[in-house]
Amino acid sequence: MTARRPRIALTLGDPAGIGPELAAKLLARPETTAQADVYVLADAAELAVAAQVAGVEVPLADTPSVGYATLLDDDSLPGDPIPAQQVSVEAGARAIHQLTRALSMANAGEIDAIVFTPLNKTSLKLAGMDHEDELRWFAHELGFTGVTSELNVLEELTTARVTSHIPLSEVAANITAPRVTAAIELLNETLKGAGHTAPRIGVAALNPHGGENGNFGREEIDEIGPGVEAAKALGIDAHGPFPSDTIFAAKRTDFDGIVTMYHDQGQIAMKLIGFDKGVTIQGGLPVVIATPAHGTAFDIVGKGIAGTGATEHAFDLAVGVVNQKLRAES
Repeated sequence: MTARRPRIALTLGDPAGIGPELAAKLLARPETTAQADVYVLADAAELAVAAQVAGVEVPLADTPSVGYATLLDDDSLPGDPIPAQQVSVEAGARAIHQLTRALSMANAGEIDAIVFTPLNKTSLKLAGMDHEDELRWFAHELGFTGVTSELNVLEELTTARVTSHIPLSEVAANITAPRVTAAIELLNETLKGAGHTAPRIGVAALNPHGGENGNFGREEIDEIGPGVEAAKALGIDAHGPFPSDTIFAAKRTDFDGIVTMYHDQGQIAMKLIGFDKGVTIQGGLPVVIATPAHGTAFDIVGKGIAGTGATEHAFDLAVGVVNQKLRAES
C-alpha cells in the first residue's frame, strides 16, 4: 500500500517581518510541492505582495498537486495596512488568526503538519496570547495536556530543554529530576519518530564545570543526575550531565540529541553551529509543527534578501516526520 502525500498547512508568520517573503520563496521552490500537498493560509492580496517582494511567482491551483499549492483565502485581511518592521497588535492578531485556522484544520484531521514562518512574541502578547509561549498556546488550542518542549534541529543534532521561556532567575528552581527525565523521554521519542532507531542522548549540566562536585551548585547531584538515571532505567541511551561549555564542542558528535537546562544554553550553541539551517519543532504535540529558528528580521524586511535555508529545512523536516508516521501506519 502506497502512503499518501503529507498534507501541510503553511502560514506567513508575522506580517511585519520577513515571514511572508520567506513563504513565497518556499512556495516557488519546485521541491516544496513535489513532496507534499500544501495549503497556504493567507489572503490573495498579501501573498501577491510577498511574491513581489521576493521576486518570485507562486504557482497555485484549486487542488494541491506536484507543482501547485492551494490558497485558502478567507477574505480576512484588515482594511488598513499592517505596519511593517514593528511590533503591533495588528501584526500579532493576523499571525494568531491564521495559526488558529491551521490548528482547526489539524483538529479536524484535514492536515498532518503546520509550518509557519517567524513570529514576533511581543506582537503575539499585544494581541492577547497570554501563554508562556506559542508552544503552550498550541497545546491549549489542540486540547493537549501532555509533556511538550521546543526542540531545535540541525541536520546532525537535535536539542530539547528542561525549561524554556522563563526568566533566568527562575531556572534553577525549575530543574527537577522528573522534568529532566521527561525532557529526555520526549527527545528520545522525537528522534525515533525522525528515523533514529536507537537515539544517543547527552544531557548538559546547569552550573559551571558541571557543579564541580557540588562546589558550584548541587543541581547536577540532586536533580539532573537522578533524572538521567531514571531515563536509563526506562531503556534510554542517556548520558550526563556534562559541562555545558564542552558538550557542544567536544562531545556533540557522540550524540543524536542533547537536553539542555534553559533556552540560551542550547540556542547559542545551535545558532553558532548553523544559524541558516536551524529549525524549531514544537515537540510532543499530536500534530507536527515546525518553523525556522530565527526571528522576524525587521531590519531587512522588504528588501527581498532574506535567506530561506532555515525555512526550507523546517518544511522538509515536517514532511519527513509525517512520512515516517504514514509509513508506520500503512
